[in-house]
Amino acid sequence: MEMNGRQRWNIEGSEEMNKSSVTVRGSLNQISRYLNSEDDRPVIGFGHADPSGFPSFRTSSAIVEALVDAVRSWKFNSYPSTQGLLPARRALAEYFSKSLPYQLSSDEVFVTAGCLQAIEIIISVLTRPGANILIPRPAFPHYETRAIFGGLEVRNFNLIPQNNWEVDLEAVKALADNNTVAIVIINPNNPCGSVYTSQHLKEIAETARKLGIFVISDEVYAHMVFGKKPFVPMGEFGSIAPVLTLGSLSKKWSVPGWRLGWILTTDPNGILKKHGILESIENYKEIIPPPATCIQGAVPQILAKTSDEFVSGLLDSLKTNADILYEKINKIPCFTCPNKPEGSMLAMVKLNLEQLEGIRDDVEFCSKVAREESVVILPGVAVGLKNWLRFSFGMERCAIEDGVARLESFYQRHKLH
Repeated sequence: MEMNGRQRWNIEGSEEMNKSSVTVRGSLNQISRYLNSEDDRPVIGFGHADPSGFPSFRTSSAIVEALVDAVRSWKFNSYPSTQGLLPARRALAEYFSKSLPYQLSSDEVFVTAGCLQAIEIIISVLTRPGANILIPRPAFPHYETRAIFGGLEVRNFNLIPQNNWEVDLEAVKALADNNTVAIVIINPNNPCGSVYTSQHLKEIAETARKLGIFVISDEVYAHMVFGKKPFVPMGEFGSIAPVLTLGSLSKKWSVPGWRLGWILTTDPNGILKKHGILESIENYKEIIPPPATCIQGAVPQILAKTSDEFVSGLLDSLKTNADILYEKINKIPCFTCPNKPEGSMLAMVKLNLEQLEGIRDDVEFCSKVAREESVVILPGVAVGLKNWLRFSFGMERCAIEDGVARLESFYQRHKLH
């Protein structure tokens, strides 16, 4: 269209997308721009929870062979069904039913292109005028980003660091109203590394029931625990309040690039079906791309052939690394890690700015550390907790020790005199 002899274009970027696009990857990209290209030392990536490239965390040959067998079978070259291949859904139902007091059916499993797509699906089907969702602070930021982008109001409740990052249930009750649709929990926790007890999970379910909402339980790190507490799936309490559980192959099987996730429905009372949530999920899946057919085809063999030795080796490495990080980081005065991680591969560390000179906040700290020490850390503001830091310890032990030594050097240069 021309106006006064000048071309006018009726196009404009999404203001909502620009306002809501807080992601781990985006935040780390911003920090990585400060890296000094003249520093010959290897970059220590404390920010990214993807250890799959390290020898100690490489996936097993049996898992790779499962995918190779699926590709070579010539059976998985076609478009899959939108809900997911039946053998994959059946295998997932059987696998996760072992940890539940009731048997899941294949119809209670939706296969997704990674856990991010599972989040997208659930948040999208909940969006309606005036609705709100309860999301923890701190939390994996994609929940809030997706909710804001979709027009779903976010209400944050705090996790309590002095109480092993448990949910502040009194705050949850105060935040909820008749327009609240769901509460999100993450267990084992990203970004805190905490693991919830069975009693605490039951209290969350009872609170959800009183509020008339269901629980979205992010269990991407399911069974990845190495402390004193066992992992308990939230679905164990599905008879108290409905639960949609999100998971993926990314962490326990160490193949995040394969992009295979799922949504499990643990709702023996049929509440989600009665209120149309499951139908909405099925309909939403009709308009989004499914995960690759060959990956879905490999799922039954992956679940059947993942050895206890592979998983225990992974957990042993994580426990060793968690111990090293917790012990060494707490010896540097500008850091406080209040709780030793018991699960996942992450820890939250408080930044004691009063111990540092000329550093205003967590973002400036991370930027300077990247430039001066080639160490990349995720600033806490990216996960909702300003002036904290999120550390990943999914890497080789020597990299953690090197990274913490560099942080000690940084502190010595910048400490308040």
